[in-house]
Amino acid sequence: MKKVIAFDLDGTLAPSKSPLPDQIATLLRQLLQKYEVCVISGGKYGQFEKQLLGNLEVTHHELQRLHIMPTCGTRYYLYHQQTDKWELQYAEDFTEAEKKKIMDAVVKGFDDLGFTEKKTYGETVEDRGSQITYSVFGQDIVDHLGMKGVEIKESWDPDNIKKQKIRDYVAPLIPEFEVRVGGVTSIDVTKKGVDKAYGMRKLMAQLEVGLGEILFIGDKLMEGGNDYPVKAMGIDSVAVKNWEETAVAIQTLLYVAG
Repeated sequence: MKKVIAFDLDGTLAPSKSPLPDQIATLLRQLLQKYEVCVISGGKYGQFEKQLLGNLEVTHHELQRLHIMPTCGTRYYLYHQQTDKWELQYAEDFTEAEKKKIMDAVVKGFDDLGFTEKKTYGETVEDRGSQITYSVFGQDIVDHLGMKGVEIKESWDPDNIKKQKIRDYVAPLIPEFEVRVGGVTSIDVTKKGVDKAYGMRKLMAQLEVGLGEILFIGDKLMEGGNDYPVKAMGIDSVAVKNWEETAVAIQTLLYVAG
């Protein structure tokens, strides 16, 4: 029997860099009444505030059943009702030397393969403390262009071929780190062995649950994707292409749970 439902964020619960659709927000609240819910994503904590928490109307009690894991599980936040704050449980941060080595390798990969875009919006290489992320069009394209920005991102590499090539090129340059296909147009780098599977193990310890009691839903479950480590560790996983498919999956879970 499943006790925990875990999700990726970008491309799974919401369009890239966009707030939760109202339907998903409603379904998540219903889900929180029946399950522990975890959201684990390559985005930093501020992105969770913007995409997830900003459109999630739930009670303080329900928030205590929500587990937030930014930067692919290299950070973990829990809500504390007494302080009305999200408090950091751990962070697996890089040293400054590690950050520079990673950034240089990722930039080299995009340049060498000819995938560097001339027109970008905001930072393309972002230091998220415990994760370095390269975003093809920059972090702020959706803020600048709205849905047009989402469409540009989704049309750049819909079959993940470009990102997989970049991932496979960069990984041997920095073998001491984990290199994964991230969001719609991004590559994520974390410490070796510190990925979404690491986050799931932390979650299992926190909730005292086993592999068979978790269900994971994500859009990057293919090998090399940043959701893949969850599937590889043996957690039952459901692959989706967008938030609409996620909505159907949640509705099915709610129906089965009664």
